[in-house]
Amino acid sequence: MFFASSIVHGQDPQFTQFYANPVYLNPAFAGSNVCPRLVMNYRNQWPSFSANYVTTAVAYDQKADLLSGGLGFIVMSDNVANTLKTNHASLVYSYHQNITRKFSLDFGIQGTFIQKSVDASKLTFGDMIDPRRGFVYSTNDFILTEPLNILDFSAGVLGFSENFFVGVAVHHLTQPEESMVFNPNNSSLKSYLPRRYSAHMGVEIPLKAQTQTMFATKKETLTPSILFNKQGEFQELNVGIYYTNGNLVGGVWYRNNDSFIVTFGIQTDALRIGYSYDLTTSKLSIVSGGSHEVSLAFKFYCEPKKKTYRTMSCPAF
Repeated sequence: MFFASSIVHGQDPQFTQFYANPVYLNPAFAGSNVCPRLVMNYRNQWPSFSANYVTTAVAYDQKADLLSGGLGFIVMSDNVANTLKTNHASLVYSYHQNITRKFSLDFGIQGTFIQKSVDASKLTFGDMIDPRRGFVYSTNDFILTEPLNILDFSAGVLGFSENFFVGVAVHHLTQPEESMVFNPNNSSLKSYLPRRYSAHMGVEIPLKAQTQTMFATKKETLTPSILFNKQGEFQELNVGIYYTNGNLVGGVWYRNNDSFIVTFGIQTDALRIGYSYDLTTSKLSIVSGGSHEVSLAFKFYCEPKKKTYRTMSCPAF
């Protein structure tokens, strides 16, 4: 992996199945399912490259009556080309408030411990190159050999009714320093984790009356959704739609200047399995191999003690 001696800002891992791990998208989603929910995600981005991105995550959340909201945690690992590894462990709390008989607001906060490590033996730098002989010099950059530990905070708000939801979240509120490579000739070059701003919205449109079967609540719906992310100079707009018919869910998305996405899955009242494929539309399309993502969710049964906690119709994937 080639590095240049300049200011480099990190970028968060992304999931195509945004709502398969909703607490990662917005901490205000914690407890939104009311009953306990365990979610696992795996993403392999650009598998045809040796420098691919592999991200795995496990999240759990549930309603917390005594705290008037929800609690959750997220554990995530991100591996870039087996060179740069980042591990996250987060605790999440959301506060639930009914605003009217049909509309509610959730406010979420998240504290995250981040540990980053780099394999210096797999890095090359510009000052190591001789114009004729190639990589023959030692770099003047100093590379951390011990893991870097970071404390990070995020917040979000989520508004929803029975068939509509809208939310915003801000991650990395304190923009912590994450420098792992230093140049003694320029000590002012530091890397900070820029804030990530997310805005998302969707509406569920019923096509047929809802019925109850042995394994699931059967309904036929269309759910158009939109997600906007901005982190530093990077920004992306995701626009898509889900079609749900009983236990089956399918969706198509477009991520601007990057990819077309196809998602399909199976869901019951207790289990949800999803797969998505990103067809890259940029110049990397021929050689990248796209991106594969798999999600698995377990929804545990519970009997809510109160009817005051309103549920929402959020997409499954």
